[in-house]
Amino acid sequence: MNKKLTLTLGIVAGIALVVYLGLTFFLGSVVKAGVNTFGPKLTQTKVALAGANISPLTGSGSLSGLAVANPKGWSDADAFYLGKIHVDVEPFSVLGDHIVINEIIIDQPEFLYETKLVSSNIKDLLKNIEEFTGKGGEEPKTESGQPIKFVVKKFRLTNGTARLGLGAGAIPLPLPPISLDDIGVKEGGITPDQLADVIMRSVLSDIVSATTQAVGKVGSTTGAAAAEAAKDAAKKTGEGIKKLFGK
Repeated sequence: MNKKLTLTLGIVAGIALVVYLGLTFFLGSVVKAGVNTFGPKLTQTKVALAGANISPLTGSGSLSGLAVANPKGWSDADAFYLGKIHVDVEPFSVLGDHIVINEIIIDQPEFLYETKLVSSNIKDLLKNIEEFTGKGGEEPKTESGQPIKFVVKKFRLTNGTARLGLGAGAIPLPLPPISLDDIGVKEGGITPDQLADVIMRSVLSDIVSATTQAVGKVGSTTGAAAAEAAKDAAKKTGEGIKKLFGK
């Protein structure tokens, strides 16, 4: 191989690398900007995604540092924080109006669960999403004006933790794994608020279930007060969840 051909191949490889890195940054920026712009409108709280990195060739990548603040009337803490989210998207579908997500895997998410009477911060967050949907809130659209819809073939949430209460007295509760498949497939795609509603309802239901199951295990002399508080909260929350789902 002569020097001229070697130089040419080197230049081509260099250009290809630059294009690949540029596309990776571009796709990540699109996702990050979309979350940080639309998220606060959807939840009516502060939403911040720290970073997104998606391969333009495989569609595989990760989102990092997603924090969603509590709704009004609750503490200044985050309602939940997702440190790292693995995503596998159909390449370049993020540039169209029908985004196909092959899988979303969230590991070790942290939820803060605050309750008062029959209400909770997570329930109010879900209510905000429902209000946004009911008012016909502005949905994200493509440049051509088409509404963007999603299909999620596989959603997994594992090793989650819900903290019941605030401060030193907060009780950490392990959450059962959440598995959802073919979200939006039957409908031919669903809007971001519908997607958030499906996932948040599953999370809320599992948090309440974990709370109810854990109260019987919380004990010891030093933890008696915390146990009573947890039992009372679980009872009230159980009543609230029945009203929420109409059961």
